[in-house]
Amino acid sequence: MTVSLARRTILASTLAMPFIRNARAAAAPEWTRTAYLKAMEESGRPVDISQNAFNAIQARKPAAMARIAEYLKSHLGSADPAVLDAFQQVPREYFHYYYEEHHATPSDAYEENPKPWALGYGSALSDYLGQAYMTQVLAPKPDHVTLEIGTGSGCQSSLLSRIVKKAYSIEIIEPLGNAVHKIFAPIGYDNIETRVGDGYFGWPEVEGGFDRIIITCAAQYAPPELFKQLKPGGMALIPIGQPFKRGQFLYVYTKDEQGKIHTKKDVGVFFIPMTGAMMKTPAPAGGAG
Repeated sequence: MTVSLARRTILASTLAMPFIRNARAAAAPEWTRTAYLKAMEESGRPVDISQNAFNAIQARKPAAMARIAEYLKSHLGSADPAVLDAFQQVPREYFHYYYEEHHATPSDAYEENPKPWALGYGSALSDYLGQAYMTQVLAPKPDHVTLEIGTGSGCQSSLLSRIVKKAYSIEIIEPLGNAVHKIFAPIGYDNIETRVGDGYFGWPEVEGGFDRIIITCAAQYAPPELFKQLKPGGMALIPIGQPFKRGQFLYVYTKDEQGKIHTKKDVGVFFIPMTGAMMKTPAPAGGAG
């Protein structure tokens, strides 16, 4: 995902910033080269990387965290400590992997000029500034149950899982979804549940529905089934626009206590398209809004 917003130069003084540590962070094992190699092996993605290369990745993370904090402050007025903490906890290099060719790309993580990275099968790992923006707008809370449409690399669900009670995610690309399903347990993320399927229909089997729904691909209109599964007081973020064309926008949908849906058009974005039933089903009356 790419957010069409100007990016500011980050001052060196922003590199030092406090992060709130929660119980999950306190219980997490130290992230070392050995831990990384072990988790990659257990997830079915064996890789080799030197200690120097691993250290170089870790050395870039503080600057990336500073970019995230400054970006959120400049575009949303402040940086949510819970969002910053989630980004601090989640090792982004673990999600840099080209599944179609079974090739790990950890050294691409925390790049100075954030951009999407290919995962294979036409999917991509969104740039980290865009992920931070959407995560903060989504406003996840510790008691929330979330649904993501478009698992992709698994990074977005992992970020949400560090904040919320339970994170569900659906991936329509079968080989990608089956592979990514294996990556969470090796790093101890036990509150994520994924499946292969068409996200257009949501996950109706989840009792009680969802507090937050996020689509990480471009829909041509808002899938009506998702609103049925959104709890009163809930929020859904949906990029709306035509496949592979500029002019996509992020829409923020909220559901009031009476069940009425309210819509706000947010920033310009650019996502890969939502496939499956979205491509075959005519838009309901009312269109994208």
